[in-house]
Amino acid sequence: MRYRVKALYPGTGVTATTVEAIDETEARARLQRDGAQVLSIVAQRGNWLPTHRTRFPLVLFTQELIALLDAGLTLTEALETLGEKESRTESRQLIERLLAAMREGRPFSTALTMQGAAFPPLYAATVRAAESTGNLSPALARYVGYQNQIDTVKKKVVSASIYPMLLIGVGTLVIGFLLVYVVPRFAAVYADAGRELPWMSRMLLAWGGAIETHGVWIVVGAATAVSGVVLALAQPATRAAVTRLAWRIPAIGEHLRTFELARFYRSLGMLLIGGIPIVSALGMVSGLLSVHLRSGAGTAMDAIRRGESISAAFAHGELTTPVAARLLRVGEKSGRMGEMMERIAVFHDEEMARWVDWFTRLFEPLLMVFIGLTIGLVVVLLYMPIFDLAGSIQ
Repeated sequence: MRYRVKALYPGTGVTATTVEAIDETEARARLQRDGAQVLSIVAQRGNWLPTHRTRFPLVLFTQELIALLDAGLTLTEALETLGEKESRTESRQLIERLLAAMREGRPFSTALTMQGAAFPPLYAATVRAAESTGNLSPALARYVGYQNQIDTVKKKVVSASIYPMLLIGVGTLVIGFLLVYVVPRFAAVYADAGRELPWMSRMLLAWGGAIETHGVWIVVGAATAVSGVVLALAQPATRAAVTRLAWRIPAIGEHLRTFELARFYRSLGMLLIGGIPIVSALGMVSGLLSVHLRSGAGTAMDAIRRGESISAAFAHGELTTPVAARLLRVGEKSGRMGEMMERIAVFHDEEMARWVDWFTRLFEPLLMVFIGLTIGLVVVLLYMPIFDLAGSIQ
């Protein structure tokens, strides 16, 4: 759930931000771990209907900012240049708010945090780490690379889902046409035939009669049911329940865990390369994990504070796979833990891509067979009385 928070940060003053958390207690605990004193926290309720809102082009903004910084402009000059060239009113106002916060003496990372959901916490954390070293441009380039890799994985999953969803949509339309238009007409013809029909044909034609008599109410009921499902899925609690159900499915749940861990390792590796300590980095990226794994991040942080190694701490928090556990131990020996975590993420991303490809190759023919059998069954039940009539005439 999303919470709108006003908090007092030492040395930076009062800051308004948005926090994603399971409940208010977790949101307060996360801010207090960052050293903030919470002044107010209000839950943001989801709207019943979706609203159109222009999304801030974060990756494009970052790429242009890197180019201007590499050209020799200061950060303030680069932001002023981006604000002057920006044609979208919302984006220009956002950049102006950044500049206003920086002119008040706030660090760039704090100014980013004050803008709410426009800049993810991971983005602000990357900038905060770069401020201590003075290497802002390379840090932003790492974030752009990270975001491009995440987007690539998402595009693979979406592209693999397009054809099955198309099959489901076309199959649903064909079956709906048969049940709503064709079956009622056959029902009217067979009603005057005066012949005994097979049981399954009678059931199908009874449905056709119901459509003919109460078609409007059935359509209204179906539309209401679909709207209820859509609105329910728009609520965080419902989505969380669906996620918990998916995690209980043996094969799918394991791959969902691998996908989340890959994103977790990639984010954590980027922060470690940027110079953020492991405990602070874990606190920043724990919000990327689902409820099932988020408690494991807290367990790992406590174990690291007690002096345990990173590999052992992650094992206690159940944040490893067999491959990740071995590579973490290699990273501890070489001292290049950030790079090793990115390699873990790459390995699991490739594994996930192979599984998605295999699953779609298996699911598509099974889906086609199911849709074909369903349509065939409806057609056979409709024509079965005609076959009986033809047999009796012979």
